[in-house]
Amino acid sequence: MTTRVPWILLALLLFSSPFLQVARCQSDPETEVVEGSGEGGDLGIVGDDVHDFGSDSFSPAPGIETICVFPKNPSKSVAAGEESELLVGMKNDGDSSLNIIAIQASVHLPFDHRYLVQNLSVQAFNNATVPPSAQATFPYIFAVSKFMQPGSFDLVGTIVYEIDQNPYQSTFYNGTIEVTEPGGLLSVESVFLFCLGIALLGLLGFWIRGQIQNLSKKTKRAPKAKVEVGTATTDASMDEWLEGTAYTQSLSNKSKKKK
Repeated sequence: MTTRVPWILLALLLFSSPFLQVARCQSDPETEVVEGSGEGGDLGIVGDDVHDFGSDSFSPAPGIETICVFPKNPSKSVAAGEESELLVGMKNDGDSSLNIIAIQASVHLPFDHRYLVQNLSVQAFNNATVPPSAQATFPYIFAVSKFMQPGSFDLVGTIVYEIDQNPYQSTFYNGTIEVTEPGGLLSVESVFLFCLGIALLGLLGFWIRGQIQNLSKKTKRAPKAKVEVGTATTDASMDEWLEGTAYTQSLSNKSKKKK
């Protein structure tokens, strides 16, 4: 019973690690602004006084289509603490030009988007326009927290833009990304699982060995079958000692009568 308690505690720690990571990442937000480029116009460098659109929610404009591509990372694997790049494509099928304001994204738990893991950087644009019946591509560089637990998370990315001074936003990506540890082929989790598997195999070997020893002891302690030996004996010395006595004479007389 005592050997099962540590393994149960370890299993509970592994199960609760994503929830612990939510609180840790929320206390370490990253809000940096970097410059971008697009085909719709000349883009300027935005200062530090960029509006945070995380609390605002706008509806998408009609006739606007978006697409997202990970150019250097088709597997959508993101190393914790390292920069990753994606490209946001926009197609304007409307009648008016649109002005790109910013691109933003956030990381959520895959089984429930209400649990926010991290708000990523807001990348703002200046003088980025997409004319009617035109297409444009905009880069977005982001980095998840270096303290984020490796595993699968959901990335939600939106692009905010204006048409005739009315704000809109469109979601260009809402899917899964794989967060990995930076630098190194083996992660701490994989090493831990490998050591745990070796330990379990060792315990299984000791258990099998103990069972075999118990069976061998039982076979050695099994009682042997008793063989009963009769009490009748023939002793030549006893015959010599009775020779010449009345007992031997009576035996000889009986044998003569039988003949």
